[in-house]
Amino acid sequence: MDIERVRELHPCFGARQNRGRIHLPVCPGCNIACRFCDRAINDVDVRPGVARCVIEPEEAVNYVEKARRFCPELSVVGIAGPGDTLATDRAIETFRAIGDRFPDLLKCMSTNGLLLPEKADALIDIGLDTLTVTVNAVDPAIEARINRGIRYHGKHYEGEEAAEILIRNQLAGIRKMAAAGVVVKVNTVLILEINRFHIKEVAKAVAAVGATMYNIIPLIPQAELAWCAIPTCAEIERARAEASKYIDVFRHCQRCRADAVGVPGRTECGRQVWQDKLRVRETFSHG
Repeated sequence: MDIERVRELHPCFGARQNRGRIHLPVCPGCNIACRFCDRAINDVDVRPGVARCVIEPEEAVNYVEKARRFCPELSVVGIAGPGDTLATDRAIETFRAIGDRFPDLLKCMSTNGLLLPEKADALIDIGLDTLTVTVNAVDPAIEARINRGIRYHGKHYEGEEAAEILIRNQLAGIRKMAAAGVVVKVNTVLILEINRFHIKEVAKAVAAVGATMYNIIPLIPQAELAWCAIPTCAEIERARAEASKYIDVFRHCQRCRADAVGVPGRTECGRQVWQDKLRVRETFSHG
């Protein structure tokens, strides 16, 4: 996929016109334990890892058709959780159906990258256009302070051992996807107390393996990192300036929910799209 085409169509890669996206919440589980993560099912929080519901892959086509009625500007179908998209094959199954029914829409996915090297061929085969990988450190000692552990091929790893596996797989996966022509963006959660002065090293490393865009996301202090400070605008800009020496930096992230629908920053029609699921959930909870 041509990067200029992506910039034209994808609001999370710099599209300046009215471009919309739908995030399909088909992946509830995760295989790593980020210390800042707090996944939830609700219609209140506006942040990654949150969705109103989880849908089945076979339901996805109907919801994309519904979303297009509410948001004619829809140009991207994304899968971003609320767990990790490669922890199961649910995202791949969903994209197969979406590609057949909506060949005009970009297919976009976000992942922590743990299983990216071994699932890259399947993603390339389904025609994934863009990929976002969250890489919070390329130093295992730093990553171990951010991520408590991983579940990898049936075994649990912790500390720096887990971090080494994760970082190695992230970089190898990015390299493989970029070499196949997939446009890769990297997200890094900025944690002042942990990785603030490591940002340039992450940017340099991911650029070297083929990532073309970098997005610095300020930490939302919660879970085990609730004690950390919220990065200020000035601190975010300083980190962006350091990263921009190595890679193009994206500056308009909305920290979208895993079920977001609409044009980022302008329209949000998730409640309308998922309303039938909400009714079922409310009926069950009050039945």
